[in-house]
Amino acid sequence: MKEEIQEGMSSLKKGIIGVAGTMVAAVGTYVTTQFNSILGIEDESETPTEVVAPVENNNTQQQNVNVQGPTINLTIPTQPAPTQTTIIRETVKEVPAKVEEKVEEIEEKVETPMERMARLKREAAERNK
Repeated sequence: MKEEIQEGMSSLKKGIIGVAGTMVAAVGTYVTTQFNSILGIEDESETPTEVVAPVENNNTQQQNVNVQGPTINLTIPTQPAPTQTTIIRETVKEVPAKVEEKVEEIEEKVETPMERMARLKREAAERNK
């Protein structure tokens, strides 16, 4: 139970320290924003300025002001026209020859296993000679 009381007092201390810190920060902010008025320094924007009424001039004189800036001459060198190169390539298109002859279809005779064995035996006998 003693630990619970100590924990409660600890959180109370932390709360008081937090509130005090916030108050110090608030007072510091106020002082920095009101620094000139606290020291008695007047802002320039708060001082009254004189408003001068325009003077009416009944003279019919006109003032002509001729303002001209310096004349700037730019010389841009002429660039030669780009040369165009034309590449001509000859391509050869191969056209297949026309076949006028009729192609005869040749059907291959399927070899039976017996015929195959006989052929292989003959080839082996020729190699061994």
